[in-house]
Amino acid sequence: MSKFLLSVHVLAAVLAVGPVAVAASMFPAAIRRAAGGGDLAVVTMLHRICRVYAYAAIAVPVFGFGVAGTMHVMGDPWLIVSIGLTAVAAAVLALLVLPRQKRLLAELTGESTSDTLGSAAARLAMVTGVFNLLWAAVTVLMIVRPGSSTGA
Repeated sequence: MSKFLLSVHVLAAVLAVGPVAVAASMFPAAIRRAAGGGDLAVVTMLHRICRVYAYAAIAVPVFGFGVAGTMHVMGDPWLIVSIGLTAVAAAVLALLVLPRQKRLLAELTGESTSDTLGSAAARLAMVTGVFNLLWAAVTVLMIVRPGSSTGA
């Protein structure tokens, strides 16, 4: 059962978190291009990918808890830190990245100058970078597992 849960956990991370990380990273540049006359459909699609795959990414911690339970590592410090970083990453996505994307889309279709959009897009890029760094840290902790007694 542990191998099945681990497989689903890793697949969910790759197939759900990966697209969010990529689409969210592409969004700031795409919004700048759209403000300069680029394609609004691209920006809309990137935002939709982030929203939809954010829901799918809920499977990652759900199956992660299953894996941790079968491996008997629930109290290990590396896992506790990973859980905390995952919670922070989820909060950054839900409370900062997605609302800012939505706001920028609304501004793009309304009365806003490209200067305003440009600076807001730069701030969004920074927040998105933090989101991606949090996931990178979680990934490293999942692989390295400092202090783990599992031997893996």
